[in-house]
Amino acid sequence: MVVIKEFRIVMPLSLEEYGIAQMYMVTKMQQKNTTGTEGVELLESRPFEDDVYGQGRYTSKVYRLQSKVPAWLRKFAPPHALDMQEEAWSAYPRCKSVLKCAHFTRFWLTIETVHRADNGHSENVHGLSKEQLAARQVEYIDIAIPGKDCWSYLVGNCSIDFSKFKSARIDRGPLPKGWQDRCDPVMTAYKLVTIDAPYWGFGRQLEQALLAGERALFLESHRHCFGWIDKWYGMTVQQIDELLQPNDSTLNERIVKPALMMSIEHFRGESPTDGEGIYSKKSEVKSQQSVS
Repeated sequence: MVVIKEFRIVMPLSLEEYGIAQMYMVTKMQQKNTTGTEGVELLESRPFEDDVYGQGRYTSKVYRLQSKVPAWLRKFAPPHALDMQEEAWSAYPRCKSVLKCAHFTRFWLTIETVHRADNGHSENVHGLSKEQLAARQVEYIDIAIPGKDCWSYLVGNCSIDFSKFKSARIDRGPLPKGWQDRCDPVMTAYKLVTIDAPYWGFGRQLEQALLAGERALFLESHRHCFGWIDKWYGMTVQQIDELLQPNDSTLNERIVKPALMMSIEHFRGESPTDGEGIYSKKSEVKSQQSVS
């Protein structure tokens, strides 16, 4: 059974601020979590352009994060067989990533993200069909409420109390109950997660575990985005790029999902010179998912 769930994360930021915040957050979490034992291998990175997403950057990566795999899943396969392959298309304010596992060939997971300058009440930003809308679940993630499950611990908890937090550099915070309806500026990341794990005996359990892990990742990464506002506010894309360069020189690094990453090239305003689009014949995901 295919699971479709949309997570809506409202942020007290403008779309432009969010782009900088996301790049800073990803960079700092990479630096914090990099080790020599686990990580991600970058296989390919190039510009792409198509009629749906416009201009952006395509990446292909392999994840080796055995310590994150639930113990019950390791019973079905050796740790190295659980490596994940990801294709991602980043074209802010839209992006998409597709994850597969060579050991479980029928499994796939997609994350499609649309960012909008609203407070989370747009009903069909992904252009789903009536059948998909009927199957879709929607969950609002409040960044003011800290995560308390094991997934948040594995991702990296943000310990800030946002009911008391106030930026020292700009008039943002605290975030009392109902802050989403009163803050200005405001924007929302609409993240549509689609999972299919058609395996008898553990498929449903795997789908629910992945949903819980994605939710924790979305929550904690966005809490860090706002919690570090005094560090990234006022930074330029060029300054973020300087922070990224040392990380990019390391092939084997343990990082947050690139689905969260924005395209540096897009923010610079650079145009791609080659590459195929997300719906090209070379894209293996065309037959599985449609993106509007």
